[in-house]
Order: sequence, then structure tokens, then C-alpha cells
Amino acid sequence: MAVSHRAPGAGAVRRTPSRSPRFVALGDSLTEGVGDRVGDHWRGWAALLASGIGCGDAPAVFRNLAVSGALTRDVAERQTPEALAFEPDIAAVLVGVNDTLRRTFDIEDMARQLDAVCKQLVARGTVLLTACLPDPGSMLGLPVPLARPLARRQRAVNAVVHALSDRYGAVHLHTADAAWVADRSMWSADRLHPGERGHRMIARRFHELLAERGLAHGTAPGGEPEQSPPSRTASVLWLATAGTAWVARRCTDLLPQLMRLAGAEVRHWARGTSARLDLSAEHALSAALAAVSLDGPLARMGE
Repeated sequence: MAVSHRAPGAGAVRRTPSRSPRFVALGDSLTEGVGDRVGDHWRGWAALLASGIGCGDAPAVFRNLAVSGALTRDVAERQTPEALAFEPDIAAVLVGVNDTLRRTFDIEDMARQLDAVCKQLVARGTVLLTACLPDPGSMLGLPVPLARPLARRQRAVNAVVHALSDRYGAVHLHTADAAWVADRSMWSADRLHPGERGHRMIARRFHELLAERGLAHGTAPGGEPEQSPPSRTASVLWLATAGTAWVARRCTDLLPQLMRLAGAEVRHWARGTSARLDLSAEHALSAALAAVSLDGPLARMGE
């Protein structure tokens, strides 16, 4: 997993461990902790990171507002007001994958919503944590005609996240790297969420960058899982029941449109005009970045 070192932004001030730092996590199921079950609840990378931000006499005060299935609009309208009221020193904002699984996906609207979230948090001196994420089509191993439309959407989301991370001096992780995606030991049975090892890796990478800024004073979380991984039988059973239901709930309104998009992929491939679909996606991204007054290079569509 690549680590991006961003120049400090408005909120990137060095803090001392004289008081307990306040850390809030916003987002969807990834940040809620799905894939890292401890007892009867999800833990996840944000909770693991929280334990290493503060120190013994001033442990971090942590709140996880992330909710499975959340869209960028949900983060902006529901989670952000609560996060601001918490007055955080550090805020994780990881969202966007669920947006790509909706029929109503609009990269410009998503960019406006995410920009508003970042702007409000940074305005009060909060340090942002962000990450670009792998596309669900490749994670699920979908056929190419189905996977390519989702990949274009996620690349556009990642490009917006990169641009906003630069603007607001965020601590940013590249979690869409091929090596990270291909390492099966990092992922849970559903192939969409990290397992315990993956959540620990994300927490350790963020801790490393926060420590460099003088914002993490505790010990980094360990990298090795403490829970026994689910058996192959248990994993298959989960995929056949809860996992299938999870995917279905998030893709129901997308499936008819996705089939049409897949048909367009096949037609353009047969005609040798697939580049037109990529160009259309790049134009939409350019309009989205312009809408939030950002000059983002189109080359980032490929990251």
C-alpha cells in the first residue's frame, strides 16, 4: 500500500500530548469496521488507529460515525454535523464506493458534497485522513463488460479524493494499489472489505504518517491478526447468505443500468471505439473538478 506524503494544510499543526486528542471517523462500512469482527461487533482500522494516537496519560477520545451503506451525501448531511459538534483534532473521511454502486451516480455532485465536508472540518483546524479505494468490480472479479463501468466510476472518485486531499493538506493513503488488492490475506470473505490483517495495515499506515506530523503519540497497532480467520466453509456460507444480501442491497437500483452500460462496453469494443467511453468519463471528471474550482490532471483517472 503506497503512502502519500502531503504538505501540511490548515489543520496540520503539531500538537502535544498534554491533552487527549479527539478523533472522529466518517464514512461507510470500511470505516465502520466490516471485516474485522471482535466478539459481536465490528472494530476496524479506525478503532485500531485511535488506540495509537494518544498516549498513556492522555488516550484519544474516539467516535466512529461511519455507517454501512453510507453515500457521500449521507456523510455530508448526517455525519458531518455530528462530527463538527465533537470538535475533533483529527477526522477520517473515507467514502465513495457506495456512490459508484448507485444508478444515480453523479461525480460532480459527489465532488461538491465531499468538498463541503472537507472544508467545514479543516476550517475548525481539523487534520483530515483520506484514502483512494479499489473499485468493487475488480474486487468481485466481475466480467470485463460489467467491471469496466464501475472501474471508471471509482477512478473518477479517486481523482476527486486526490485533488481534495492536496487542497486541504490531508494525510492520504493509496489503498487502490494492485499489490494491496491482489494480497488475499488482506481481505475478508466478501472480497470487498479488509479482514483483520487489512484493517491493521490501514491503521498502521495512517499511524506512521500521523507520527511524522507529531500527531500520534502512542504505539502503532500490531500488524498480525489476533482473531482466528474464518474457515473456508464459514467464508463460503457467509458469501452465500449475508454476503450476497449485502451486495444485493447496494446494487439493486444499479443492475438494470449496469446491464445497459455493459452492453455499451461490448458494442464499443466490437467497433474499436472504447476510447470514447473513457473520454466521456474524463470530461465528466473535468466538470466535477471545475465545479469545486480544482485543476486536477486527467491522468489521475488511471490511478
